[in-house]
Amino acid sequence: MKAVLEHVNVTVSDPDRTAALMCDLFGWRVRWKGPAKNGGRTVHVGEEDTYLAVYAWRDWPGDATAGSYEARGGLNHIGVVVDDLDAVEQRVIAAGFEPFSHADYEPGRRFYFRDGDNIEFEVVSYTSA
Repeated sequence: MKAVLEHVNVTVSDPDRTAALMCDLFGWRVRWKGPAKNGGRTVHVGEEDTYLAVYAWRDWPGDATAGSYEARGGLNHIGVVVDDLDAVEQRVIAAGFEPFSHADYEPGRRFYFRDGDNIEFEVVSYTSA
């Protein structure tokens, strides 16, 4: 049996803004958008068979008080594999975010950045530079 991760669902302040950023950075597309639980709104953004669901509820509560690594059940980061790490890093910088924790390791290269909702993304490439 093979199991494949289909999606991750994360709460953001503005699903349309986050979806647009993901489209710009990673070349993804909006697969679906519409109403969601608790009077909220969700946008599914990604590829044909995998996606990120970005959700905001009707009454946005503001910032989380605990860091994800300190909160039980916290979201630590979302990993995205890309073919051209350098090109994506330039798009991240152009979007106003700061890449950090660059690393070359077997079998690839990576960096991290935090978006406007403080969600950490790991961007990794397994192709040779």
